[in-house]
Amino acid sequence: MSKIVGIDLGTTNSLVAAVDSGIPFVIADQDGQRLTPSVVHFPGANSEAVVGRKASRLRVLKPGETVYSVKRFIGRRGSELSREEMLVTYPVQGHGTNPITVEIHGRAFTPEEISAEVLKKLKADAEACFGEPVTRAVVTVPAYFNDAQRNATKRAGEMAGLTVERIVNEPTAAALAYGLDKLKEKSKIAVYDLGGGTFDLSILELNEGVFQVLATNGNTRLGGDDLDKRIVEFLMEKIRAVGGPDAAEDLSLIARIREVAEQTKIKLSSEMEVEVALPFLTGNFSFSHRLKRAELEDLTRDIVARTRPHCLRSLADAKIEAKNLDQVILVGGQTRMPLVRQMVSEIFGCSEFEAPTGNIRLGTEYHRPGGPALNTSQNPDEAVALGAAIQAEILAGGFKNLLLLDVTPLSLGIETFGGLMNVIIPRNSTIPLKAGEAFTTAVDLQPSMLIHVLQGERERASDNWSLGRFTIDFERAPKGIPRVGVQFEIDANGILHVLARDIKTGKQTIVEMKSAVDVNDADVQKMVEESVEFAFEDLKARQWVEMKIRARETIGATRKALCDYPAEIDADYRAAIESAVTGVEGIIAAEDPSTQTGDAAALKAGHLHLDEVTKPLADFMMDKAMEATLRKRGLIQ
Repeated sequence: MSKIVGIDLGTTNSLVAAVDSGIPFVIADQDGQRLTPSVVHFPGANSEAVVGRKASRLRVLKPGETVYSVKRFIGRRGSELSREEMLVTYPVQGHGTNPITVEIHGRAFTPEEISAEVLKKLKADAEACFGEPVTRAVVTVPAYFNDAQRNATKRAGEMAGLTVERIVNEPTAAALAYGLDKLKEKSKIAVYDLGGGTFDLSILELNEGVFQVLATNGNTRLGGDDLDKRIVEFLMEKIRAVGGPDAAEDLSLIARIREVAEQTKIKLSSEMEVEVALPFLTGNFSFSHRLKRAELEDLTRDIVARTRPHCLRSLADAKIEAKNLDQVILVGGQTRMPLVRQMVSEIFGCSEFEAPTGNIRLGTEYHRPGGPALNTSQNPDEAVALGAAIQAEILAGGFKNLLLLDVTPLSLGIETFGGLMNVIIPRNSTIPLKAGEAFTTAVDLQPSMLIHVLQGERERASDNWSLGRFTIDFERAPKGIPRVGVQFEIDANGILHVLARDIKTGKQTIVEMKSAVDVNDADVQKMVEESVEFAFEDLKARQWVEMKIRARETIGATRKALCDYPAEIDADYRAAIESAVTGVEGIIAAEDPSTQTGDAAALKAGHLHLDEVTKPLADFMMDKAMEATLRKRGLIQ
């Protein structure tokens, strides 16, 4: 069997790692470099792609032929692209439900194809290290990657010639790298993962050798790239202010400024002031500016602060207070920034943190009695890859006493009659898992059932994400007779498979949910927040819809009874029933079309009144049914 390696396919840098003699290590390339920039350069239509540091250097010289940060687009559709994302340094394209592509030399490349080039390079480095073919890998993804993004990542691995044995969430992998399996039982850890393009916050618990994710939250489009962009905008404005060129329309100038901006940001994590030098931008024009750390922090504080709500939400979902955490670990190169460490310390109460005036050492724990330790003992760039290698070793049977359990970040369910969402798998459920329910029809002689799969936290189907639709056919029958079992299975990679089975005939349909969610990834966070913000309104809406369905069923049954027994019901009683029915219908008709809700309390009262009025009718119908049964059996004449 081929060795299984662990791969961190990152937005900014990617790494490949393995375990040797029980010790995880990051594999270096032929130049001794362990970090491979996630940059791909295409020199010509039929030329072999250049990957890594060489491509990164070419990004400044030939930006129109060089792709970076493509992880932000993997598994997404054109309708999810914002105008700002279209204005990057390479021509990103995508319309409607079409996949996003990058056009270079007249050819459209998908993000999966570009990511595959990075993975091929990592695969080659691993093969050079071991002297044998490497065909199996564990690949990490942000915890908040949806189903389509996970599938796309897996496809990228397959394009690179790898069998992806497991997709693992990045924060969970990092916990393994920090050796947190050696903590005391019932230890609870927060993993703060701020990389080049994504942010995740996960709460984990160790219990009898099992890592279980209690909650996860994050934003797949928040990271160091956003800080770089802010610095670029600041420098471009400074250049214009001193009579320099407007770089906004010049790809080469933007690429040069971006490279300097990133280098400056990195230096300011260990220095208090850095000289920004851009000689000969155009002609004889050169630019220089001394940028202070305080100035950088003022520029980017609001971006870093956007991680706070995700942290608080994860704590709330895990039903834990920050003071009860044992450790907070930092993952991702951007967590080297003093401002980030200060904000994390403030959020979780790790310490009365004061940004040091000199270098920040790795291996330091800032700790305040009564609060969790801020653990920075691992290289934040390498932790995820090392954790992936440990997970790979677990799969290979090398580590026996450790298990990794992830969770699904959002609830999954189907749309039911009335436009409501019926949750089958609640958010933060441990995966892999299976769950299902049986459903029936709401209309007489219905020939099929539409299974509309949803993901989200709102009560109404229309307020959640649509993951896909399919239909299962069955024999026509009165409503309530057909039975369809719907089962959701989430595999170890976090990919959803939906099964629908006609219980009577055993006929079934199985669908793997591959379709992208046609909403922006940033709306993941918005959806969770709205589930709290609109909790009261959503509850009222569900109560209204459910009450309306019951009321309409009662009205239908009552009108049928009035038609079935025209002579047996006297005029006064018929008038009383009609009045009660009309009253309920009037309440339903008063529904606000804009919100599709009405006065649930009034409808409940009207329905109770209708029930009370029709009790004698129900008793009469019961007697008639009993009489018919006895007559059929020959017990009465």
